Amino acid sequence: MRKSYQVGALPIRRNDAGALEVLLVTTRGTQRWVVPKGWPWRRHADHDAAAGEAWEEAGVRGRTAPQSIGSFTYDKIGKSGSRRLEVLVYVLEVTDEADHWPEAQERRRDWFSPQAAIELVTEPGLKSLLQALDTEAIEAQGA
Repeated sequence: MRKSYQVGALPIRRNDAGALEVLLVTTRGTQRWVVPKGWPWRRHADHDAAAGEAWEEAGVRGRTAPQSIGSFTYDKIGKSGSRRLEVLVYVLEVTDEADHWPEAQERRRDWFSPQAAIELVTEPGLKSLLQALDTEAIEAQGA
């Protein structure tokens, strides 16, 4: 039986100007912008599974923090209907971005400022996590 939650990665990097950027991917079905996410992996820590999902869905690798920064919920639509799932989110500091990856033909990926990402995602809880990340980035820059 599958677990009742999913794990997600929040891929981040600093651009050449030092500004924080967030990587989003589109869903396969509706092409909505989201973070890479999926089911926990057997015999793997959740943050490692989140990093694996980031590779499969977005083609990025890096260092994943072992502590979740929070969670959000969304309605997963499947063959047997819809169910509400919680997604535990882990920050992934991207160190490598591939040109080819497992789901490259099924998804788009792009880097955004945290503020632009907030405007693009639809899940309120994910918006809140991005808002907190944006606030932390501004404070870290001394603004």
